[in-house]
Amino acid sequence: MPEVTSADHRSVQLRALASVGAVLVLLGVYWRALPSTPAAPTTSEEPGFDAARQRMVDVGITHWGIDNQAVLDALRTVPRHRFVPAEYLDQAYEDHPLPIGFGQTISQPFIVALMTQELELQPGDRVLEIGTGSGYQAAILAELGVEVFTVEVIRELGDSAADRLADLGYADVQVRVADGYNGWPEHAPYDAIIVTAAPDHVPQPLLSQLSDGAVIVIPVGPAGGYQELWKIRRVGEDFEMHSLGGVRFVPLVHQE
Repeated sequence: MPEVTSADHRSVQLRALASVGAVLVLLGVYWRALPSTPAAPTTSEEPGFDAARQRMVDVGITHWGIDNQAVLDALRTVPRHRFVPAEYLDQAYEDHPLPIGFGQTISQPFIVALMTQELELQPGDRVLEIGTGSGYQAAILAELGVEVFTVEVIRELGDSAADRLADLGYADVQVRVADGYNGWPEHAPYDAIIVTAAPDHVPQPLLSQLSDGAVIVIPVGPAGGYQELWKIRRVGEDFEMHSLGGVRFVPLVHQE
């Protein structure tokens, strides 16, 4: 696995600043989470949410270059307001992260779309997600017709996400409460891996669980510092790395 030096970071940062999309990522991806109690799923579609969801995609997502139709359709379908705490319902379809409790966030819709698009998924693929959170990213993946395995280290979040996903009809998504650093080797190899929290290095167990030709999309960097979103493809025993720009995510919790 290549070591990313500080000089490499400066070079990539300059490349990222040349891209309007990357600048948006730099400015908008991270909202520092404050403790909050996740809301239970509501029982019906509240008026106005459907129109807000369509507007979120048509104005806030496609405008920034997301063009994978299956990903856009998933974002138009999954009710994001069912995955945010009650006190943030009025912001459910705004293009920024929101706190979900326990120092964690539900990611910015643009970042969800970008990371999902970069996975290059096909129906029937087997996908591992590290960092279930409230379950929104897992629901987006499930809408793409892939087999989803998702790992959450915080039991309260993992258990509530599993219930929420089942209530919304995503009962086939498999949720495990465990240390995501180690992946989920029992179901490996995976056609894609997505990591929704930032370690300070790429975990070797995750790389080893990729099938040949598969990709992992992962933010890497120190908590509160400059982080970079990487798309890494396995080619035999080698790995090709491509930067998607600068980001800020909550740190990956690793129980050493």
